[in-house]
Amino acid sequence: MKKGILIILCLISIGMIGSALSVVALAYGSMALSKQTIVFDRTATEVNAATDGSNDLWITPADLTKATRFEIKPAGICRDELCFPLPKANKQSFVKKQDGQDWFNISAFARLVHQPVARDQKHFVWLFGERQTVQNGFLTSLVAPDFTLPDINGKMHSLSDYRGKKVLIVTWASW
Repeated sequence: MKKGILIILCLISIGMIGSALSVVALAYGSMALSKQTIVFDRTATEVNAATDGSNDLWITPADLTKATRFEIKPAGICRDELCFPLPKANKQSFVKKQDGQDWFNISAFARLVHQPVARDQKHFVWLFGERQTVQNGFLTSLVAPDFTLPDINGKMHSLSDYRGKKVLIVTWASW
């Protein structure tokens, strides 16, 4: 048994829970370990997690897959065909090894992919919201929505009137 774990067990056995938690934080390089619940894609999963001084949530790669179906691969963080490369310049902000255990910073990943996160510290719950699936700012497809506007003579024209024909749409704004 490791010395740090033995000390924690001794402190717990004599009722010094607060001191034991401090030792856990010290034993893991200022990362406090606890059970946390991650709600991702509307599914709640309990994981062993670590929080650090920045209040980021670090989980094991196995728990990442269990909670989100994402996996750490050479190409990045991937799920099915969807893959997000990690910035090489600060990869240590996302992945690290401590005391022989690999850890992944899921809250930093959420910031990278612009995914909203809410945290309930009292109940140890992290809620990861819906990721934006919009590409190129606002375009989700190359199909323009139907609209009706007047020409310079006041005659109304709808985009659907030109279905099947090539249309060039020129827009401008005065603001």
